[in-house]
Amino acid sequence: MAKVKGGLGKGLNALIPDRKPEIEGVVSKKGDVVKISIHEIAPNRSQPRKDFAKERLEALSDSIRVHGIIQPIVIRPVEEGYEIVAGERRWRAAREAGLKEIPCIVKDLNDQQGIEIALIENLQREDLNPIEEALAYENLMNHYNLTQEEIAQAIGKSRPYIANTMRLLNLDDGIQEMLIQNKITSGHARALLRLENAALQREIAKEVDEKGLSVRETEALVAKILKGKIKKALPKKAKDTSLLFLEDALKSILGTKVNIIRGKKKGKIEIEYYSDEELERLVDLLQRK
Repeated sequence: MAKVKGGLGKGLNALIPDRKPEIEGVVSKKGDVVKISIHEIAPNRSQPRKDFAKERLEALSDSIRVHGIIQPIVIRPVEEGYEIVAGERRWRAAREAGLKEIPCIVKDLNDQQGIEIALIENLQREDLNPIEEALAYENLMNHYNLTQEEIAQAIGKSRPYIANTMRLLNLDDGIQEMLIQNKITSGHARALLRLENAALQREIAKEVDEKGLSVRETEALVAKILKGKIKKALPKKAKDTSLLFLEDALKSILGTKVNIIRGKKKGKIEIEYYSDEELERLVDLLQRK
């Protein structure tokens, strides 16, 4: 998981000229704490964090049953009630614990301010996996027209860091899932991006996971493949079910293995035999058919 060091760079005021002064560092500032019905509060629709580990959520819920919520969550008013800006995991755990009300700090924020603060809070807590982090940056760019440079300045990172993190979204879905599950790291994933073939990426990712290869070992393996020193056979594409059905039908008729190879406009049928006698039997059978 990417680690966030230092503060927030130039801060969010650099991104939005009309931002209210009190919004900078809202998560850490003290404010009026009020208790609000848990049913009036909804998750942030643009929450960067998508994965809430069940075990950690249950542990937090157990703690809340005993000690209550020590740190209030930050919410903002919306038409339907309130939306969470920071503290969704505490809200989820409080629901599991059976709380009716939870302590909140209410802030008047617009959509963009809400998602920026949610992103920063998660990054500072190191709660986002690399794919969630990349999706959050993509959301800021696509929905709020921010550049990579502007995002980098806001969170205290370099523009190449933002660009490299977003490149992870170019990975095959299966490899992204491995990254989410911590089977591989961002370093492994960036090495795999040098391979243009998705099937080959998946094969190497599986090898990395099974053999416990380090990032350097993965980079070396990818480099050898690209130089042609190691030849990896690409996984065969799964056959269409209709072809498998036809192969089984022909196998039943001929009594031997049949392989149908389909091309773009034409194909061929391979019929296996294991002796001259069996070949004669097949020829005789086909002539009679």
